[in-house]
Amino acid sequence: MQLVQHGLLCVTALLASTGVVPNGGMQAVSAQYLLGLGIGDITGPVVETNMMGYANLPQVDSGLHMRQRSRAFIVADASNPADRFVFINADIAMGDTGIRRSIVSALSSQFPGLYTNENIALSSTHQHSGVGGYLENLLPQITALGYVKQSADAIVAGTVLAVQRAHASLAPGKLSLGNTTVVDGNRNRSPSAYLANPAEERARYEFDQDKDFTLLRFNDNSGNARGFLSFYAVHGTSIYENNTLVSSDNKGMAAHLYEASVEPDAMPGNNTFIAGFAQSNVGDTSPNTLGAFCESPGQPWDGQPCDFEHSTCGNKTEDCHGRGPGFRISDFESNRIIAQHQVDGAKTLMSQPLTEVTGPVKWVHTYMNMSFREFKLPNGTTVQTCPPAMGFSFAGGTTDGPGAFDFIQGDNSSNPQNPFWEIVKGEIRAVTPFPNQQQIDCQFPKPILLNTGFAHFPYEWSPSTVDIQMLRVGQFVILVMPGELTTMSGRRLRHAVRAKLISEGVLGDDAYVVIAGPANTYAHYVATPEEYNVQRYEGASTIFGRWTLDSYIDKYSSLVSFLSPSATGQPDSDPAPPEQTSKAISLQTPVVFDAAGIGRSFGDVLTDVRTSSAYKAGEAVIATFVGANPRNNLRLEQTFLTVDQLVNGQWKAVRSDSHPSTTYQWTRTSTILGTSSVNITWVIEDGTPSGTYRLTYFGDSKPLIGDIKPFVGHSSNFVIA
Repeated sequence: MQLVQHGLLCVTALLASTGVVPNGGMQAVSAQYLLGLGIGDITGPVVETNMMGYANLPQVDSGLHMRQRSRAFIVADASNPADRFVFINADIAMGDTGIRRSIVSALSSQFPGLYTNENIALSSTHQHSGVGGYLENLLPQITALGYVKQSADAIVAGTVLAVQRAHASLAPGKLSLGNTTVVDGNRNRSPSAYLANPAEERARYEFDQDKDFTLLRFNDNSGNARGFLSFYAVHGTSIYENNTLVSSDNKGMAAHLYEASVEPDAMPGNNTFIAGFAQSNVGDTSPNTLGAFCESPGQPWDGQPCDFEHSTCGNKTEDCHGRGPGFRISDFESNRIIAQHQVDGAKTLMSQPLTEVTGPVKWVHTYMNMSFREFKLPNGTTVQTCPPAMGFSFAGGTTDGPGAFDFIQGDNSSNPQNPFWEIVKGEIRAVTPFPNQQQIDCQFPKPILLNTGFAHFPYEWSPSTVDIQMLRVGQFVILVMPGELTTMSGRRLRHAVRAKLISEGVLGDDAYVVIAGPANTYAHYVATPEEYNVQRYEGASTIFGRWTLDSYIDKYSSLVSFLSPSATGQPDSDPAPPEQTSKAISLQTPVVFDAAGIGRSFGDVLTDVRTSSAYKAGEAVIATFVGANPRNNLRLEQTFLTVDQLVNGQWKAVRSDSHPSTTYQWTRTSTILGTSSVNITWVIEDGTPSGTYRLTYFGDSKPLIGDIKPFVGHSSNFVIA
């Protein structure tokens, strides 16, 4: 009897560790899958840190619009819970090898054998208004003045927490799959490059953008929705590069809007329903759906559409800007509209019967070194990829974020538009080693501006080795991509992998394949060979050369057998990319000290709310406080502000710094004296109950000597009629 009891205890402990007993107690498993969903705050320093996405040196954050979050989705086979994967959808610009390495290390230590380097996918929403400095390669660190450890640590900590919460929520459930079209949510920002693709190929598609919106629904065993994971291609550039408030752009906004509609009384981040709006083949997409126009006051082309081939205004890129659907109001309104389009697509699918997902849970992961990788095309021709390099048109930027000087898109020669560049281009190109003839020939017709694959000092400028990963649940397969595929690149990759899945008998005709990324490693763009020849921004940023897409098609297609139910083990792999974070350089100065100023205390009100008359919906309530540097405490899973309502004599927080109706802005008033101020704004939403309210500021001050201490400030009470 004691042996039987001991055996039962061991089995129960094993089941608990694998998620069959998510809360430690015995639970019957009748569904095919165990599902877990979780969310975590990953917001880094919201001031004095360069923002990631536009690579714009002056874009240094000064406050907060909405917090960044990671959302984790675990799928496990109920009959064999060790067969599982976790897909992480993070409100960051791109996945990163160093960040993923730290996440894998933390999770594999806490959950040995469950979450590993092979079954953890770190994808991004590719938003451009978040905190930067977290990537471990040098090139994307340059505008951030190096590596920002506080930013990286926040992403790792919040993501690990999201997975921990998802693991703790594991319970039997069902998955279902559907798709719809979202026509007005994106636009092709490089249509001239798209037109370089074969006419017969383009004729198969109605649009020059993917309009498909795919949704994987997570249900509990009773059929109640616990959340979903959706895929739709649109750049996270609704909020412009002149913005300095940390936010999560259109996909983060979409997640907030949907989650708030399901749990309206839950503070953001405290919700249990998890809405995942994941990125797809995003490369040439734009949320600026009105098109690109010249903003050149005093010039005859002012207000006219930008040049079709080169996206220029008067032969220069700087004045060519894409316009979102809310252009006449603000880029934040455009952000809301593009988010709402995605929310509407999700609601359409969540309100109707979807196709049940059935079948095994599988994954495959390997590393691929792209430097001079030789392989054969389907026609038998041997080709090769190249060490990384950026072309001249990379510096031309895009209509979402135009470049500087007179670099232009669609330039496949190194001939400058202005003789000035004959003088200085050598200085720019000398930042990295000059390319040898082999590299020039390999990257042709790209004129090389930055030869990053040969730049190893003080550490690697660009990745040469990338993560190749696929996740399967039933008939649904996710291609986890280390770069930004253009529309046609994504179509070719999906088609090739799906065809191989079917021809090898891994899946039937119901096989459904989606792309997620940029994920795991950031290897910039993936244009088709035809688009590469045009050398617009996307082609110039296809760092491994003309055959990049075909190399990915070759590799992903070769791995489909590992998704078979009978497959065991993992494929051969190139060596993992070398660790760079320990070599990282940072020029960001630490917080020295905070001071309130003579006769003042931290949290004192400098400019109060209006108390002489009532506010109404649509008005902005504003208060300014004696502040301290928010880098002293990121307040992860907390807030820098609340809007409080007086309810039955007690103050109740009804808004936080993660609501789109609030903003938190920090201003350094004296560097020498260490003083600063904080401005809190709340734009009152329609339907806000009448009553008495106040604004509350939460801060943390750092003395010259001693420990950081928290403080709180309150505005005066005000009334909403």
